[in-house]
Amino acid sequence: MKRYRWIPAIIATVLLSACAPNITPDTELTQESDSDQAVETTIIPNMQINDKFYRTLIPYKESASRGLVVSNIYTKYDMKEVETGLMRISQNHFDTENYYFQEGQYLDETTLKYWLARPNQTEDKGPEYQGLNPSSIDEETGKEMDPTVKATEAPVYLAHIIEQNYLTKTDDNKVKLGGVSIGLALNSIYYYQKEQYGEFFEQKIPDDELEAAGKKIAQEVVNRLRARTDLADVPIVIAIFKQAERNAIVPGTYTDYNFVDKGTTALGDWEGIDERYVTFPMSSPDDIYRDLNKKFQDFKQDVDKYFSNFTSVFATGFYQNKKVQKLDIEIPIQFYGTAEITGFTQYLTGLMLTHLPLDLYISVSITSVNGPEVLIIKEPNDDKPFVHIYE
Repeated sequence: MKRYRWIPAIIATVLLSACAPNITPDTELTQESDSDQAVETTIIPNMQINDKFYRTLIPYKESASRGLVVSNIYTKYDMKEVETGLMRISQNHFDTENYYFQEGQYLDETTLKYWLARPNQTEDKGPEYQGLNPSSIDEETGKEMDPTVKATEAPVYLAHIIEQNYLTKTDDNKVKLGGVSIGLALNSIYYYQKEQYGEFFEQKIPDDELEAAGKKIAQEVVNRLRARTDLADVPIVIAIFKQAERNAIVPGTYTDYNFVDKGTTALGDWEGIDERYVTFPMSSPDDIYRDLNKKFQDFKQDVDKYFSNFTSVFATGFYQNKKVQKLDIEIPIQFYGTAEITGFTQYLTGLMLTHLPLDLYISVSITSVNGPEVLIIKEPNDDKPFVHIYE
């Protein structure tokens, strides 16, 4: 089924000035359903924050499988990164100027539950619904494997599948699906129980084993998507995400991605992704983290001088190709008097400019038992950070 959204022609007068942004009216669209000819009105916002973000169609449509992410992804950090990381990768093929973002509308919850299972758990369905994880049936005995054997010989590799849709305008004033991105969230550690209500054990999955399993699953997912009429002729980006462990305080990252041109099932060459999240301060940092770690330690030391009742001061750094891209600092506090917070914020802002790199994006979140207290954001090469004190 082809889905189109009709865009009425809009003539707008645009006022330009040296100091004002270019603001034009949002573009209104209508969508006709092939089944009942119902008409749905939606909007493309013409205001774009910057070229790092996609514009989204309004009203916002949630993914057909949105509820599964909570049960399938271990940490809140991975829940966010598995989606935002896939958006970053998608920009390599679906640029933010000509494509509009929409959560996945083609893989529903029922389909994904079958795909995330083992083959022996979906025997009553056709081959397009067979589980993508290894079978847990021993080939020699025909019986279920012992949990310990299963952990090493047939762990659950695939934890979740994320779908994103990218729409684009056509020359005849319509909007249609222009590309699909798929994220395969894989388990770096397999957690299992030897008894139904017993304690949990864990088995680390070797990186090379996980990579091989992920690429094999990727090919099967592409084959199944291409078998659908509405996805037979759209470009597909498919990427492998390595989940962090359950108690991690930083997210996992995407490790590889591939691009499949429209009308084919053939994967191209896999592109490696060099991304990593790390926490500061570190006790024994690698060379690429040493300089920023020292600067953050100096910053933290001066923060600690102001008040002695902090629970902790820590930061998360995001690295791409071994170069830091941003630093997110979290400071939980126990005091929360208005004058104290105002004074501390002023002191803290000065410390940022003194100790931390000027060319780095930095955010500082100060929280107390009452919730968020202060947000500070410093853009790269900006010596006047944005400061907001919550009332």
